[in-house]
Amino acid sequence: MNEEVTDNPSTLLEFPCEFPVKIMGRKHANFTADMCQLLQKFVSHDVNINSATERPSRTGKYIALTIVITADSKLQLDNIYKALYEHEDVSMTL
Repeated sequence: MNEEVTDNPSTLLEFPCEFPVKIMGRKHANFTADMCQLLQKFVSHDVNINSATERPSRTGKYIALTIVITADSKLQLDNIYKALYEHEDVSMTL
């Protein structure tokens, strides 16, 4: 078993792992690119904008993104979600 999981009971994830980051916000021309750029600051691999899955809201005012990253630690994920929470274009994350 991964040491990080054993030492840290607050997560059931085994690192490194593929992790889908789900982001919702107001739709604008650069939203997906902006979110990929933000995630790129926290990961060592390329975050490809073409791999982002987009789903517009019924009215088209909002967009839901799923971007899969390779997560290396719980701390890394915590930092990603903190940055997303602080971003003015992000309404909600999962």
